[in-house]
Amino acid sequence: MASEEVLDTAALIAWPMERIAGGMVLEAQREELYRVAPDRLVLLDAVEVNWATPGDASIEASRKLAMLTGDIAGLSSIDLELLALAMERGATLFTDDYRLQNLCSRAEIPWASVMTEGINSIWSWEVRCTGCGVEHEIPSQTSASKGDIGDCDICGSPLRTKRRK
Repeated sequence: MASEEVLDTAALIAWPMERIAGGMVLEAQREELYRVAPDRLVLLDAVEVNWATPGDASIEASRKLAMLTGDIAGLSSIDLELLALAMERGATLFTDDYRLQNLCSRAEIPWASVMTEGINSIWSWEVRCTGCGVEHEIPSQTSASKGDIGDCDICGSPLRTKRRK
């Protein structure tokens, strides 16, 4: 594997260890793997991966890009750091996350799927109230819960992202 590959957790779970060796991964993915696939974490420690942390400027750039596109509401902090690392290193991001693929396509960052076909077009998002249907601005921050973007300030119903047509 070339050292210019950033691996999403999907790759760490699905790929054989020899395919993972040499890839760049985040320290934060250890905890994620411990939660979802602890046996893979033990194996991962046996192969040589490049543990990396993106710089603050790259993380902020990835967050701003995700806010601009509306993808921010469906991304975790790990997702944003993976994107930041790929941006910073000029690396290919291997992910099955459609929002990350969308962001990579927008920013002309190379990406490849792990197990799925991947996206075939770039999407734009809008934030709408599930109650009154009013469109809201994309929030600059989301809660720790992936996809929880708050409540409508008009009627109090939850806000959700929706693909813009």
